[in-house]
Amino acid sequence: MNRWGQPPSAVRRSEAPPLMVDAECVILSYPTTMFSIRLEPELEQKLDSLAKQTGRSKSYYARKAICQYLEEREDYLKGIATLERREPTITLEELERTLGPVPIAARKPLPPAALL
Repeated sequence: MNRWGQPPSAVRRSEAPPLMVDAECVILSYPTTMFSIRLEPELEQKLDSLAKQTGRSKSYYARKAICQYLEEREDYLKGIATLERREPTITLEELERTLGPVPIAARKPLPPAALL
């Protein structure tokens, strides 16, 4: 069975969910579930303002933020696991000497320690 509860042959290519590509996340438009969170009034106002300015929904930005955080958290945990296994590591400077400089735009900022 596939994600729609049908055998793979039952879903024609035109019925497959559209793919939304984002700079940080790839979001498939599968059926979604409802999720509720409590926000401080100031954060909700910022989210509401952004949604109105861009014509996107607050859910879009909440989903995007959760997706980005989960990807960054997964990368962080993989890095910690690598360090705990004492696998060989190299510094950014060594990497750049080998592969060339990493463009500033490609570097992700480290998440604040409070989010880890």
